[in-house]
Amino acid sequence: MELKRVVVTGLGAVTPIGNTKEETWNSLLAGKSGSAPITQFDPSKFKTQFACEVKNLNVNDYIDRKEARKLDRYTQLAMISAIQGVNDAGLDLNKEDKNRIGVIYGVGIGGIQTFEEEVVYYGQNRDKGPKFSPFFIPKMIADIASGQISIHFGFHGPNYTTTSACASSTSALSDAFNLIRLGKANIIVSGGAEAAICESGVGGFNAMHALSTRNDDPEHASRPFSASRDGFVMGEGAGCLILEELEHAKARGAKIYAEMIGEGASADAYHITASHPEGLGAKLVMTFALEDAGIKPEDVDYINVHGTSTSVGDISESKAIKDVFGEHAYELNISSTKSMTGHLLGAAGAIEAMVCVLAVQNNIIPPTINHDEDDKDPEIDYNLNFTFNHAQEREVRVAMSNTFGFGGHNACVLFKKYVE
Repeated sequence: MELKRVVVTGLGAVTPIGNTKEETWNSLLAGKSGSAPITQFDPSKFKTQFACEVKNLNVNDYIDRKEARKLDRYTQLAMISAIQGVNDAGLDLNKEDKNRIGVIYGVGIGGIQTFEEEVVYYGQNRDKGPKFSPFFIPKMIADIASGQISIHFGFHGPNYTTTSACASSTSALSDAFNLIRLGKANIIVSGGAEAAICESGVGGFNAMHALSTRNDDPEHASRPFSASRDGFVMGEGAGCLILEELEHAKARGAKIYAEMIGEGASADAYHITASHPEGLGAKLVMTFALEDAGIKPEDVDYINVHGTSTSVGDISESKAIKDVFGEHAYELNISSTKSMTGHLLGAAGAIEAMVCVLAVQNNIIPPTINHDEDDKDPEIDYNLNFTFNHAQEREVRVAMSNTFGFGGHNACVLFKKYVE
């Protein structure tokens, strides 16, 4: 069986640095940080009092007010990104076979804000007996974003959610890619969403010592590959990529951003939260993706790394890149856009895949911001080009996106310039 080719024909994004793909991309190229004091709850008693929140978003521009109240924030963001993506793809839904259009989104946690609100209310009023909203469960569950998107558009194709912590939306893209190239769907609306900036989300990650506590300087707190990094900055948002079978896209005259050519998945099988210190799973997943795409390491020009600004993760990923790419590692551009967006958890892979697609299309690499020349970690090889502080123009034939999640889940996707 000959596998079908898969292309990207639409993009959508709601991020801490922009409420559309255009705003997000322009902010990335300008090196803009989305980190600021938390406004969604009073963080004064928390170790971390800042995050990368979505800003100035009017949900009702996209979703009816009454319907929006039935959705957790993560689902609202997911739906907005999908609406943007479908519009960007120029799909004429009156002509499309909706039985051949699916929705696969990645979500790391799901409706944690809804869970928190409902359980706190019950705990405070337990003597009155149970009183829960009938929307509690359907707002909370992680699969509901994909379900709500399919209901909104009437898409009857494959529909589910992938959960692999911070690799969730890369896993979603991988599944969507495989289903299309196997002929199971013409189009899949894919991506991811997360909204965990609430007391239980921030408090839970604080308890693990995972978050930066640079409360005096939030804007510069996310500093991947710098010696003074002290944890990741939590972000929220959603990203959408419309993946489409090539011949179907050509037949309807779709614009094509890039071609998706490979995916990989692996496990560290090492620790529930820490990455393997030698980057074992990271090496495997990049190797698997290259093999799947049928390309050599030398064909890759850019890696959007997981790069969370954590002490162990940044070291192990840079080691893994050197092991997989050899001398070519020094010819690559590498950047962590989490230095600007923060860590969007389950949505990270979708936004970072979009960054790879736009880098391929525009031949420019967004930077890794917040690095000072004298802030070097002896465990990191600075002969690698981390694209520090300023965007760099270069030809980008192939771009790779890495995402690694708690539990040891690793996922990797590859995009290249579309050529007939």
